[in-house]
Amino acid sequence: MSLIELKSADLVFKIQRERRIKDIIIPGSNRFSKFEHGKEVHALKHINLTVRDGERLAVIGHNGAGKSTLLRLISGIYAPTGGALTVEGRVSGMFEFATGFEMEQNGWDNIYLRGLMLGEKPEEIKKKMLEIADFSELGDFLNMPVKYYSSGMLIRLAFSVSTAINPDILLLDEAMAAGDAAFIQKAQARMNHMMEKSHILILVTHGMQTAVDFCNRCIWLEQGEIVMDGAPDNVTTAYKASTCG
Repeated sequence: MSLIELKSADLVFKIQRERRIKDIIIPGSNRFSKFEHGKEVHALKHINLTVRDGERLAVIGHNGAGKSTLLRLISGIYAPTGGALTVEGRVSGMFEFATGFEMEQNGWDNIYLRGLMLGEKPEEIKKKMLEIADFSELGDFLNMPVKYYSSGMLIRLAFSVSTAINPDILLLDEAMAAGDAAFIQKAQARMNHMMEKSHILILVTHGMQTAVDFCNRCIWLEQGEIVMDGAPDNVTTAYKASTCG
């Protein structure tokens, strides 16, 4: 049984900005900065949301509305600064592909370490290492320290590991590229398979048709708040009407 439950969940960031030499020499040089030092940014505001087994939840909204921040909160990257968050089930978050690497270690070591980080048992990830390596198509590069990898190679490796586990809850940001063009089609098929098998899906998308096609529920976020929650057809129609207006 999988569950995501947020009760009046808040997430507040406090901006910490070091004073630059330029700011000392030229007073007022930083006056056009969007956020001042010490200012609080209320990224998510009083979110009440329950997602249960079988739900495919699309999250839509303008850039900066809090969509990806919501995924990071659910995945445990951020802790709520107010309210409560409950997550039951194994989570795979596919939006932070390029973080968490041990840059001095080779690809094989990073497959193992990343698998452990995602909750796999040592014996489980060892059984999957050859399949992960094959899917990544990195070949002999896996014997090389990942600090020498291109950004595309890092994403391939991270994607291959992240999608090799069988999550109860899949958090997906469609904006994350899966590498070069030749890899995208295979990656898309893998993601579709995961979406079918996971108990709960939360998909951040800018594609209104994607929300309708893949999901059975949709929320519209604006400035960190849920504006609307309902059937994807209804929510996307309302969102498009507001955008056009």
